[in-house]
Amino acid sequence: MARPQMLKLPEVLDEIGMSRAAFYRMRARGQAPRLRKLPNGQVRISRADLDTWWERCEERVA
Repeated sequence: MARPQMLKLPEVLDEIGMSRAAFYRMRARGQAPRLRKLPNGQVRISRADLDTWWERCEERVA
């Protein structure tokens, strides 16, 4: 079974066109995709979680 694709935060921020500060404000409000924190302190976001988050954003606008 293949491991899920995990994206680095800068990759996600570039894709969604958002600053780190804005992303963390959204996260504080519970509106950002789920993060996974690695033992070294870095964070990753799964491609599946990001895609699901995008779909929910589209549903709110429509």
